[in-house]
Amino acid sequence: MEKTPASRSVTGRAFTVLDTFSPEYRRQSLSSIARRAGLPLTTAHRLVHDLEQQEALVRGADGDYEIGRKIWALGTLASVHAELRELALPYMGDIYGLGNDAVQLGVVDGLRCLIVDRIAGSRTMKVLSKPGSRLPMHATGVGKVLLAYGGPELNEAAFAALDRFTEQTITDAQALKEQLQTIKAHGYAITYAELIEGATSVAVPVRGKAGRVIAALGVILPSTYADPRRMVPVLQVTAAALSKKLLDLGLGAPSQLH
Repeated sequence: MEKTPASRSVTGRAFTVLDTFSPEYRRQSLSSIARRAGLPLTTAHRLVHDLEQQEALVRGADGDYEIGRKIWALGTLASVHAELRELALPYMGDIYGLGNDAVQLGVVDGLRCLIVDRIAGSRTMKVLSKPGSRLPMHATGVGKVLLAYGGPELNEAAFAALDRFTEQTITDAQALKEQLQTIKAHGYAITYAELIEGATSVAVPVRGKAGRVIAALGVILPSTYADPRRMVPVLQVTAAALSKKLLDLGLGAPSQLH
């Protein structure tokens, strides 16, 4: 006989809570989690609090919850992410060798951009990204690329949670929508100190089967860099080569990487 939510172990009930999250329910209120998990509100509150303490869930400024850093960090250990990292690393190394402060590769995970891998050295400015980090899509180059090519459900959910990180962060949904249209038209994104002061990011899409965007490849530069657009052709050529490699090995489907 299948156990009811109330009779399951603590671990089982914790997974019941996590299972309420899906592409359609990326952000949820506590009451929504309780209802979808079939748990009393007090029980859901206790479990959600414990999961938040363990960084398995994170609470936004509006009080809603989404999947946290710990879950996505564990996700990078999955074979598909490991294969993506292994294939991308030589290409990322070539870009880093040109003198960039950091090179990173990101994919969509929930409402965040999961950094699958990053190369940085001692010259690197202070950056928030590292393998397993989940960055806000609306304030990063790689994130904006993924958002620009994402579906309407992803966009609508992201527009509802535009947190501010610096004075340059775009928090107006209409302004961001217009910027995403420009990114999609030109094929690249550039952000100026939108996540942290003093950092500029440039990113381009990595494509898979049928030309669908499955990842974003980007660099982080100091804000003093003369013309960030000079990095666009380098990134585009590299992303095209990586895309071909992924397709040749049968790893070009979005479902394989998200």
